[in-house]
Amino acid sequence: MRKLGKALLIIVIVLVVLAGGFWLFIEIRGIPNYTPGNLTLNVDVTPQRVERGKKIVALLCADCHLDPKTGKLSGKFMDDAPAQFGEIWSHNITQDRNYGIGKFTDGQIAYLLRTNIGPDGHYLPVYMPGAPHMSDEDIYSIIAFLHSNDPIVQPAAIPSHEITNTFLTKFLCFVAFKPLPYPSEKVISPPMSDSAAYGRYVVQGIGCYECHSADFQTLNIAHPEQSPGYMGGGNGLLTHEQKKILSANITMDPETGIGKWTRNQFISAVRYGQSPHGALRYPMKPWLQLDSAEINCVWAYIQTVPKINNNVDRSLKD
Repeated sequence: MRKLGKALLIIVIVLVVLAGGFWLFIEIRGIPNYTPGNLTLNVDVTPQRVERGKKIVALLCADCHLDPKTGKLSGKFMDDAPAQFGEIWSHNITQDRNYGIGKFTDGQIAYLLRTNIGPDGHYLPVYMPGAPHMSDEDIYSIIAFLHSNDPIVQPAAIPSHEITNTFLTKFLCFVAFKPLPYPSEKVISPPMSDSAAYGRYVVQGIGCYECHSADFQTLNIAHPEQSPGYMGGGNGLLTHEQKKILSANITMDPETGIGKWTRNQFISAVRYGQSPHGALRYPMKPWLQLDSAEINCVWAYIQTVPKINNNVDRSLKD
């Protein structure tokens, strides 16, 4: 009996040492670095691209990077970032050459947008929504806007705040979150005449699926539709007051989703923040940058998404 007890004690000690060693390895290793891309790219800045880029930046970037104090994309504290990922600050992406991205080449910006890998090889985890599925032309439009004379991208000599990542974030970057390879072929968006296909492009491009799937930790960024609970809601989000709210089920399930909504009701909810049940709450906001034609395409695509019966409790929680 003593031998058995001693053997069990040794096993426990070994397991504790291994667990401690693994924890220490992850903590010391931190967010991994990768070999940065070396793309030869020179984007032609045209008025059309600047206009398109301004729209995409307003949809994808401004919420996180636009500091109301500076009126520029100089970065700020992300008070609605899930606490399990750490204390998250967005980076300065103005044209400042010392503190922003003024020294980045077009190729480096494109590689960062596609893969979340910066020019120094540092990997930005899932809280930085990349654009792996965005068309080349839309990537070029973002770059053109970042090079434009728009006030929000003009140089701001403000250093980016250090991000405090949790062990969970570091661990997930070790086992789950990995940069996607830069596309080997040209990426072209579908035509708007193919409503469902273009709607899919919008949903996966502006990140609707990320919030409306089951959990950020289980997102399949390479193949979004394989994410657990795709568009079925239940993902834990935060308000600015750090109140927890679960994302809505936006599949066409008639009982727990939006299956009883009309197309006009959907347009009103997406564009103006007014659903059949009242005003939508943050972090869902009105997407005024999307016109009715684009939202019609999103509506067409959602008709094709498998229905999920998931009755989400949308009440605020501490």
